[in-house]
Amino acid sequence: MKQITYRLDSLIDHYLQRQRALGRGYQGEERMLRSLSQCLQKRHSEDLDQAGFDDWCQSFVHLTANVRRHRQRVARNFCLYRRRTEQNCFVPDINRFPRPAPYGAPVIFGAAEVSRMLKATEQLKPSPGSPLRPDVMRLAVVLLYTAGLRRGELLRLTLGDVDRRCGVLRIVESKFHKSRFVPLSTDARQEVRRYLKQRSKPPFPLTADSPLLCNHSRGLRGYTGTGLSRGIHALFQASNTRSSDGRRPRVHDFRHSFAIQALLRWYREGADVQSSLPKLAMYMGHVSIVSTAYYLKWIPEITEAASQRFESHFGHLLEGDLI
Repeated sequence: MKQITYRLDSLIDHYLQRQRALGRGYQGEERMLRSLSQCLQKRHSEDLDQAGFDDWCQSFVHLTANVRRHRQRVARNFCLYRRRTEQNCFVPDINRFPRPAPYGAPVIFGAAEVSRMLKATEQLKPSPGSPLRPDVMRLAVVLLYTAGLRRGELLRLTLGDVDRRCGVLRIVESKFHKSRFVPLSTDARQEVRRYLKQRSKPPFPLTADSPLLCNHSRGLRGYTGTGLSRGIHALFQASNTRSSDGRRPRVHDFRHSFAIQALLRWYREGADVQSSLPKLAMYMGHVSIVSTAYYLKWIPEITEAASQRFESHFGHLLEGDLI
């Protein structure tokens, strides 16, 4: 069995090396394939088959249809890779995968809701495992909203990635393998300096590679995605932030709200929106404005701002036609 397990792990290693040689990160995919291998080990299976695949799928049956489908597709792509040299290799039937479901519309919020969230952080209590919890959650809200960071980008920030003098964050090898510098607003810079003052107190490490958002749970370490998400969702609830139909936001909705607020600000300031979109794409770490456009949902406030701007430029022409 050890020989069989070694062979499967070796095949996974070769597959990951190939994908990464093509420029793909595949960190998430590696975790999924490793979990598949571990599932087969527990079953004492010689290789992947339908029964083993079904057992593995049962381990995440509680997740959403889209997440389950994504994990199953990762396994299927690995099997297709194997079939190039192993004609009889098992390949899961994609027709048996969960059907893709439309993603929920983002919940867009603004400065008023964020202000309530920041107020709610003042009611948070430090704990032995997270003595900086109020400060961490406050900074997380500020950076997610004012800089439009992805959750993973925020969690991976180290002290060396923060230029406190210039107020710039360095985002290293994020999605699409893009690195970038993110200048912060004046208020955000002040929040970073305030947090770093608290962060510099013992027992937290001050080396350049130590995580910016850290806790003392099971030793000094950075916040996990689950820990940060739970804290943010608690703030959504405490601040009563929800959509018009009662839905709570997701953490990623900070990024949607950041993009929408930037667009709204440009309309109100009379900026050239079209020429500004590439700048927004660069700031958000997108390959092109096509990815950025996904975040630019049309909301009533933008409709009103765009209409007012159109009227100020061309309203006299319409009045002339009416006369």
